[in-house]
Amino acid sequence: MSILRQVGAWPLTLASVLAAAACSTGPMTPVAPAAPQTGPVPYTPSPTPGVPQPTPSNALSPAVLPGWSAEDHLAAFRAYLDGCGAARDTAPRAVCGRAKAMATTTTVTPSDARAFFEASFSAVPAATADGRPGLLTSYFAPEYPARRRPDAEFSAPVLPKPANPRGAGDRAYIESAARPDQALAWMRAEDLFFLQIQGSGYLTFEDGTRGRAAYAADNGKPFVGIARPMAQQGLLPQNGTSGDAIRGWLATHRGYEAQAVMALNPRYIFFRLDGDDDGHPAGAAGIPLTERRAIAVDPAHWRYGELVWLEADGGNLRGATASYRGLAMALDTGSAIRGPVRADLYMGRGDAAGAEAGTVRHPLRMWRLVPKG
Repeated sequence: MSILRQVGAWPLTLASVLAAAACSTGPMTPVAPAAPQTGPVPYTPSPTPGVPQPTPSNALSPAVLPGWSAEDHLAAFRAYLDGCGAARDTAPRAVCGRAKAMATTTTVTPSDARAFFEASFSAVPAATADGRPGLLTSYFAPEYPARRRPDAEFSAPVLPKPANPRGAGDRAYIESAARPDQALAWMRAEDLFFLQIQGSGYLTFEDGTRGRAAYAADNGKPFVGIARPMAQQGLLPQNGTSGDAIRGWLATHRGYEAQAVMALNPRYIFFRLDGDDDGHPAGAAGIPLTERRAIAVDPAHWRYGELVWLEADGGNLRGATASYRGLAMALDTGSAIRGPVRADLYMGRGDAAGAEAGTVRHPLRMWRLVPKG
């Protein structure tokens, strides 16, 4: 995601609402809670692209990562092929090239994929400043119904980028000043609110045609999450501020009450309307995201195209899956994603992906898979 993401499809993570207020893959393997991290020596990429960084002394074989043997290595290999082209340093690009050659000349089996990862990479633990676990959250590509013309239910306009988006005012002003002839489409107000949080999504019109609402610009206002004030005001329980819970309340209180709550967030996203290619949106790296295998990371600590091992357990939101564990590609970023042990997992398209994404808030450990020298 970027600048909540201002240069691509994902201006904000769904986690921002909660915290601040496989194409060919299967889900990461649920696991039992793991022992806490104990302050490993951090690895940082070479400051000069193309110049390899020596492998740290605390590097491990991927084979000893917790849960490695239960991983779907073939699914991870396919996701790696999809995303490794984003790498810019010499060593990762060389490993990516070997993987692509392997995929074009042989039929890769699960054991072949596992052997490739173990032979090509060392695992280096990432560390927070205090040695404590970081945080895993999740995001998705929403799919919403839309209309070509407004009605009582579909009353919120999807607006294009104006000549001066940063001078457009806050959410409340933009919504009050919007002209009907400007609209690209019309949506339910709560759906548009969540579309703006995700930054990109897919619209289905009454005639069955579909399009992709892609991020075009924002008004430059700070994002203010609404989950916390909703809980503080007693509108939602403290442990019941999932995405589904917020959406349900807004839909039930559609009109003045919902508008007042949504107006607490002054940030506003403008869109362009593209065709729907039936795929997944691209992340900040410019590569389509692979569901359940792509993550948004902090570019101050990670580089696009890096292979990462995630281990996250102990989520405390209602309905949360116990744990997530597996390989993922760093392909996106976002302003809510900050720190060396922080990731936002792309869950996929549609309602099911969104329902799960809204429950992901798990303590996280991460390992960077570094090409062997």
